[in-house]
Amino acid sequence: MGFAVGAPITIVAAFILLLTTTSAPDPKPVPQSQVLGKSTSILESKQDLVPNLRLSVTSRDARILLVSNFLKKYDSPLLPFANQVIEISDKYHLDYRLLVAIAMQESGLCKKIPPMSHNCWGYGIYGDLVTKFNSYPDGMETVAKGLKKNYIDRGLDTPEEIMAKYTPPSQGSWAAGVNRVMDALE
Repeated sequence: MGFAVGAPITIVAAFILLLTTTSAPDPKPVPQSQVLGKSTSILESKQDLVPNLRLSVTSRDARILLVSNFLKKYDSPLLPFANQVIEISDKYHLDYRLLVAIAMQESGLCKKIPPMSHNCWGYGIYGDLVTKFNSYPDGMETVAKGLKKNYIDRGLDTPEEIMAKYTPPSQGSWAAGVNRVMDALE
């Protein structure tokens, strides 16, 4: 199983690190009388050997994993920025799936974009006019901010409502594609 480049230490990695750096104490010998007469003492001594681990996985962790796996599946140049997808979406109170879904619909996850534009979202592209960004995270930030201000804050919060303003000529196909990706990321 692969992990995203630049991802924080995962629960699995932390567990492996704990197992390789923690040594259990030598078991205490159990007197024969206890072995024959009281089996709970053997269980109690064995419990001392097992480290008490408490692991929790939050929905935030799952979102990064879902996005990373999706981007990896489609060999997207956005893969190294999966964490930023979540951070920027949270910053602007967007559904974490929206930026990825629009990028898939507009550019096949950044595979078909104007040269040197870092614009995977078709944002500000009209005919010969091409909005360019300095990097993919810069593009995500600008698009997320624009979606929040010009769409979400104005009550356009479903793919169908966003489509009516973002790309009216698509006649439903854009929203259907965005919804498909959002469903796949659930």
